[in-house]
Amino acid sequence: MFETPITVVGTIVTQPDRRWVGDQELFKFRVASNSRRRTADGTWEPGNSLYATVNCWGRLVTGVGAGLGKGDPVIVVGYLYTSEYEDRDGNRRSSLEIRATSVGPDLARCIIRIESRRYPEPVPAAVAVASEADSVDDGDVVGDVVDEDASGSGAEELSLSA
Repeated sequence: MFETPITVVGTIVTQPDRRWVGDQELFKFRVASNSRRRTADGTWEPGNSLYATVNCWGRLVTGVGAGLGKGDPVIVVGYLYTSEYEDRDGNRRSSLEIRATSVGPDLARCIIRIESRRYPEPVPAAVAVASEADSVDDGDVVGDVVDEDASGSGAEELSLSA
């Protein structure tokens, strides 16, 4: 299978699907990336569009599954490939798919609020050694996504956690 590295800036256009495939969990959604171009008279017209199915495996399932949904602006980094299959009628079909390595909100189109601290406050060495045995920090961050509406007059908060 030939895979091409790709970064797609777009919007989640389907309700994400979270399921088990064998003994691994999969989080799957479709992303659309649309371009616009300026015409000679200064107006904008729609350009080309790219639609791809994004497959998230491993640690991505938890973070993406808890934080992102249909309509959210995202940046997807991964490997693009063509998936070929037969449909129910026996016809050969193909679709563009991305095996994601990173997925995050597009900060040009939304605002993120981090609720937990990224960097812990300094703790005396004796206290730090004692508390390491009690808790393990897995580096996950919990926050909110605030999506600006089309008019720019308000904001909608979307949950984001990892």
